[in-house]
Amino acid sequence: MQSNGSGQGQESTDLSCLNSAQNGESSTAGGTHSNGLLSSTDNGNGVGTSNGSATGPGSGTSAAPTASGSEVGSLKKKKRLSQAEEDVIRLIGQHLHGLGLNQTVDLLMQESGCRLEHSSATKFRNHVMEGEWDKAENDLNELRALMHSPNAIVRMKFLLLQQKYLEYLEDGKVLEALQVLRGELTPLKYNTDRIHVLSGYLMCSHAEDLKAKAEWEGKGTASRCRLLDKLQTYLPPSVMLPPRRMQTLLRQAVELQRDRCLYHNTKLDSSLDSVSLLLDHVCSRKQFPCYTQQILTEHCNEVWFCKFSNDGTKLATGSKDTTVIIWQVDPETHQLKLLRTLEGHAYGVSYLAWSPDDMYLIACGPDDCSELWLWNVQTGELRTKMSQSHEDSLTSVAWNPDGKRFVTGGQRGQFYQCDLDGNLLDSWEGVRVQCLWCLGDGRAVLASDTHQRIRGYNFEDLTDRNIVQEDHPIMSFTVSKNGRLALLNVATQGVHLWDLQDRVLVRKYQGVTQGFYTIHSCFGGHNEDFIASGSEDHKVYIWHRRGELPIAELTGHTRTVNCVSWNPVIPGLLASASDDGTVRVWGPAPFLDSQEADGLNENCSNMDS
Repeated sequence: MQSNGSGQGQESTDLSCLNSAQNGESSTAGGTHSNGLLSSTDNGNGVGTSNGSATGPGSGTSAAPTASGSEVGSLKKKKRLSQAEEDVIRLIGQHLHGLGLNQTVDLLMQESGCRLEHSSATKFRNHVMEGEWDKAENDLNELRALMHSPNAIVRMKFLLLQQKYLEYLEDGKVLEALQVLRGELTPLKYNTDRIHVLSGYLMCSHAEDLKAKAEWEGKGTASRCRLLDKLQTYLPPSVMLPPRRMQTLLRQAVELQRDRCLYHNTKLDSSLDSVSLLLDHVCSRKQFPCYTQQILTEHCNEVWFCKFSNDGTKLATGSKDTTVIIWQVDPETHQLKLLRTLEGHAYGVSYLAWSPDDMYLIACGPDDCSELWLWNVQTGELRTKMSQSHEDSLTSVAWNPDGKRFVTGGQRGQFYQCDLDGNLLDSWEGVRVQCLWCLGDGRAVLASDTHQRIRGYNFEDLTDRNIVQEDHPIMSFTVSKNGRLALLNVATQGVHLWDLQDRVLVRKYQGVTQGFYTIHSCFGGHNEDFIASGSEDHKVYIWHRRGELPIAELTGHTRTVNCVSWNPVIPGLLASASDDGTVRVWGPAPFLDSQEADGLNENCSNMDS
């Protein structure tokens, strides 16, 4: 990485690549090498002159008589190392030092003519790790001239004295600790609130009590390393490299590659041990849920809705055939098996909502349905059949996070909050509801209405506010798990992503055919990185959340796809419900040899660009 111009000026000869003679000459004091590390040899010179350690120009001496012309040329090249090359050498040196390969670091620094860190920083590091606090404090005066912000010295001194104070307390040296608190920390006039907290630790009866209250590891290498990591943040990288800088850069590179991978759909592991650094990260489309694994044909009419349970173990599907079918998901094979059929919904089932604990399922019908059915999924018994009036239209429902209440409504102006027995708790007059969602705080309810907007309603203080305003009817919407994003299916426009907090339209997804049918889209995949939606052109479209173009078009249905649901626990499982009377379950490609697998591409049109 670039040094951002830090540490340049009078100390530039210390921080840029030096010739080998300079390295040798400055590696005597303190038993440290010129690279800034503790020397692994006794003589302070580290590696002999056979490394190419010739004296620099103007020194009055020449290279060893045995040096060849190629060696001289090599030395000239070393003096012309670019800033990036110097940075790489320092990063490698720091990493090797962390592995304990100090002699290798000595050789690397002598051959390259570079220095790992400034000599003042080396002294400072050693004094901190050895607990020599007075010497470390004196080192700060030398470092002051090398720092961008002189004010940082006060913060660094505070951190040093805090460690000194805690170590005195752990050792039972209460008077010495008190002297540090009164005579050194307090006069800094910095972070007085923290000083008050520190003073309270004087009352700790023993070391374990101190560690618990201070949330501190105790005196030793671990806490001093942590202290050094904090102190290094105030020093320019040209003076002292940030801790574990190479690992940080590699981890960022891995995360960036995963971030740009269109089909990455597994849990992110921050450990570098879990990946190969020798290859770029690539996820195959065959690992992505865009291949038909099952076709469920038990419904005998249009399937209007599908929804996986919150624990991912079940799928509920609702149909025009007046039934709800509960399917069990096999945890190993991910195959679905019919578990239970719930019958009697005379108008058909157009919307389903699982309770937070998955014990109950609420079923709603189309516009002319005034009834709402609350089923006990475990027993298959109907707990509540609610109808306030035959004039009602209860087409949408959403559970309160407490699992004891729900809200329901429809386009004829009904908007109710009810308990599990269907008793009316509250109502909001004159709101023509198209779709509902309860936010995680348990107070706000989002409702899309016939005015092409989504408003937030609070049943406790009876306040409401506008959140989203579209130019066309909002046919349905869903909200991300964190409550920040809303996914809208907008008539004639397609799928739109809104930021509910900033109240701005984030993205319009392309490709889907959306007229005036009610189509339900969803977030899905690991970390909800993906978006899926049905379409009137018989396809299922999938986008990466950050890209407007679809990454996959799933074909197989023969009529409008009304609803899609992504399994919240199994990232590679997706279900779609269609007017063709089927529910399709999508998953990764089956295990096939390469020749057979190529033939599967017809089922998943790749839209990479």
